[in-house]
Amino acid sequence: MAKQALLLPSGFDFLNKLRSNNNREWFNAHKDTFLNELTIVENFAEALLQALNAHDEIETPSGKKSLYRIYRDTRFSADKTPYKTHWSGSFKRATKYRRGGYYFHIEPGNSFIAGGFFGPSTEDLKRMREDIAFDPAPLRKILKAKSFVSTFGELKGEQLKTAPKGFDADHEAIDLLRYKQFLLVRNFPDEVVLSGEFLKEANQTFKNMRPFFDYMSDVLTTDINGEAL
Repeated sequence: MAKQALLLPSGFDFLNKLRSNNNREWFNAHKDTFLNELTIVENFAEALLQALNAHDEIETPSGKKSLYRIYRDTRFSADKTPYKTHWSGSFKRATKYRRGGYYFHIEPGNSFIAGGFFGPSTEDLKRMREDIAFDPAPLRKILKAKSFVSTFGELKGEQLKTAPKGFDADHEAIDLLRYKQFLLVRNFPDEVVLSGEFLKEANQTFKNMRPFFDYMSDVLTTDINGEAL
């Protein structure tokens, strides 16, 4: 693994100090440190994108373009602190036929790799539920696979408290039909994030999402006869 792909303890040090000094005066006084650490994260994101492109097709043009800004949008938030205290980014799969998104989150004590469907459209969510209701077996097989369980544990995401409209509360797959989000999440301790193995582990985590993504992509891009929409 290339040295520049490593995340360094100095990045966590900066984030911890920012958490204790989350104001514009402190940030501006440490802008050079921020820019140095940002470059390290950009290099990591670029290496992760290259690894991801070896087994999937990604529209995101660069690691730098994958990153979210550190500046918070405080307009509608009770929390008026101006800066995020984590690094994060996402990769978009190429073309409308590859569904599901990849996400990474780097934060002291709260780093994770995630993917899935954070905010599916009403139409997409309806198609997902209709397919699950028709035959939940394919999705259950994916969720019970050894690689899925060892990587993600279980499917995560917001759920309805009751059955979605148009579906029977006694349906055999009501546990799956109640999902409003379909998220795959794997948490990492700090020592792994800062080790030489994190890039490899993050990429493998993305790779282990593919059976789920392939299933959902087929559901969302083909009709009942398997013809492309």
